[in-house]
Amino acid sequence: MGLPENSGYDLHAKWPRGERDLITDVPGVKVGHVTLKAGDIHTGVTAVLPHGGNCFQDKVMAGVSVINGFGKSVGLIQIEELGTIETPILLTNTLSVGTACEALTRYMLEGNPDIGVTTGTVNCVVTECNDGRLNDIRGLHVRPEHVRQALERAGETFEEGAVGGGTGMVCLGLKGGIGSASRVVEVDGQRHTVGTLVMANFGAAGNLVIGGRHYDTRKGREERKDEGSIIMLLATDIPLNERQLKRLAKRSMVALGRVGSYCGNGSGDIAIAFTTANRLPHYSQKNILETRMFYDENIDPVFESGVEAVEEAIISALYHAETTTGVRNNCYLGLRDFVARYGG
Repeated sequence: MGLPENSGYDLHAKWPRGERDLITDVPGVKVGHVTLKAGDIHTGVTAVLPHGGNCFQDKVMAGVSVINGFGKSVGLIQIEELGTIETPILLTNTLSVGTACEALTRYMLEGNPDIGVTTGTVNCVVTECNDGRLNDIRGLHVRPEHVRQALERAGETFEEGAVGGGTGMVCLGLKGGIGSASRVVEVDGQRHTVGTLVMANFGAAGNLVIGGRHYDTRKGREERKDEGSIIMLLATDIPLNERQLKRLAKRSMVALGRVGSYCGNGSGDIAIAFTTANRLPHYSQKNILETRMFYDENIDPVFESGVEAVEEAIISALYHAETTTGVRNNCYLGLRDFVARYGG
């Protein structure tokens, strides 16, 4: 998946793509969607599982960067404080965060009878973007069973575009959605992967740039503001500590600039990075735990490959998204339909 080689969009990638060109090229990572489309309903939920085991008992080291904080995500404070993620990560619309968080909490309680009894509570991670330009967001159509289905459907292959949490999203004047990509980095003679997944709902119409080429997506549109949001997830099997993961997440801002965003006042731009190579047990008989980290002086290839993968994931979301007419007859063209109609 990602951007097909015959897509016609050359991003001048320096780093080789992973086998699937998806975040799931990082071993253990899985993704599942539930897509809701009916009349004015264009919404859904996407679940990202950091690994195939029990995330509460076997946490992944993580970092978060709130690039622009116009957002309502849940669980970011504890990532910032403790540097770990202990649940799957959910992506949905703004007004469904509460429902998604309750459903994820119940899912975690079922698998961990010790939570809230013999140990502490659980820090669920739920992220969001506002899909109200295409979706009847006031209808609160995402229900707990949809969250459960997304978690149960999680696998190594998944769709991109107007699916899952990205079903009703708009990006840079076009139909946005879910996009993913991956890059392969050789470290100390071994191949490692940096994978990304985005929920793209940001940017001003008229500002889109792909591979250095500008696309005037204002055709027939008055809106000029850079607003909306983007959630950027970066996963890797490279051993990084929480400080380095925060640095990796922070650099996703470079990818936003490459595609034409300046992170306007009304945009919520959030990046979360995690590694599957450093796990922290919930219970330990030892007080001193051993983790690995990257030599900072040589970490630039990790940063650069991450920026490349986020940039491609954003363009991939636009490429795979189909033209959608939603609530109040609002219509947003998919990238391929836009180019077919108006050219570059």
